[in-house]
Amino acid sequence: MPIYNYECMNKQGELITGEISAETTAIAAERLRASGYAVLELVEYKEKKKSSFLSNEKKVKLSDITLFSRQLAAMLSAGIPVTRALFTLSRQAENPTLRNALETISKNVEGGMGLADAFSAFPDIFSKLYVSMLKAGEIGGNLENTLLRLSDQLQKEKQVKDNIKSATSYPKMIGIFTVVIFVAMLVFMVPTFQGFIPESAEIPGMTQFIFNVSESVRTRWYIWIGVIGVITASIVLFFKSKTGHDLWENVKLKLPILGPIMLKSVIARFTRTLSTLLEGGIPVVQALESAGPTSGSDVLAETVKLATKRIEEGKTIASTLEESEVFPPMVTHMIAVGEESGTLPSLLDKLAEFYEEEVDVTTKSLQSLIQPVLLIFIGVLVGGMLVALYLPMFTSVAAGS
Repeated sequence: MPIYNYECMNKQGELITGEISAETTAIAAERLRASGYAVLELVEYKEKKKSSFLSNEKKVKLSDITLFSRQLAAMLSAGIPVTRALFTLSRQAENPTLRNALETISKNVEGGMGLADAFSAFPDIFSKLYVSMLKAGEIGGNLENTLLRLSDQLQKEKQVKDNIKSATSYPKMIGIFTVVIFVAMLVFMVPTFQGFIPESAEIPGMTQFIFNVSESVRTRWYIWIGVIGVITASIVLFFKSKTGHDLWENVKLKLPILGPIMLKSVIARFTRTLSTLLEGGIPVVQALESAGPTSGSDVLAETVKLATKRIEEGKTIASTLEESEVFPPMVTHMIAVGEESGTLPSLLDKLAEFYEEEVDVTTKSLQSLIQPVLLIFIGVLVGGMLVALYLPMFTSVAAGS
């Protein structure tokens, strides 16, 4: 959503500047006028994209937003005005990016802008889900409870991400370690062994292949680096393109071993988000439209998008989701029970807890399974190279005897 820099005059005749997020310039101007401002200047903000290496902005983590939400809820429940609470928290925030954002939000809210509109000016920090929940909390007059629900949602989301990250971090480390050991053996150990082999010895094909690779790595290393760089860049660019992204989205949930883990984490995030939105008073269709994209899967988001159209035609949530092959029967059955009994938010919470525990258990068991498999793989790789290097020596000794 575009962001606009504005310069306005408030009812007291003071000059107010800030940022506002809106679909169009006309909508932004209308929101400012509705807040009691006289619009003097309204210009769309074009952000200059910087490389992540050159950017000085520190990324705002989920833990930062979770802590901020809990602190703001506590201050509001203590009777502190929202503008004062935002100003205080902006001074306390350790993350400089979040601090600057909160300072701007505090000024905008103090100038008369709505709380949700002020937060929506920072879409890179506060998601659409966050802004939608704030808007519902403002309208319903239960902003403190809404913020607490948001912080719980963000905390659960962080736990799921941490579980998946912990399951994949060990294979990544082992993979890097394996590559380093393999290259070191090719560069330093293979030439040493090659010097011990008599010229008259018959060199097996596998050993000769290792010698050739070693010589190539040592003498033409720049070609290897260039080829590996080109291949890596091509893969990254392909998966960043629309074709590659769509291909990955359609394949990743069907991958062996990792696919079920990803599907469970996606369903956990979707059901948790949908429950939070429904408990916050968001209408069903709007809640589904917001929860789908935040699930982390384009396939699930598209399925939910199609389901919303069927719901508007009078269908139930469970019947529309059941038609897709994305959601397991347990999910649709629980949703059906929740719709019939009027306890949909609480049942969605239970579903989210179940799948979050499943992700936790599965990732831990997967990690315990991957460790010995990777160690065996490294042993076979290193051992195979050593056998290939010693084989000419054994052949020479056998021939001499």
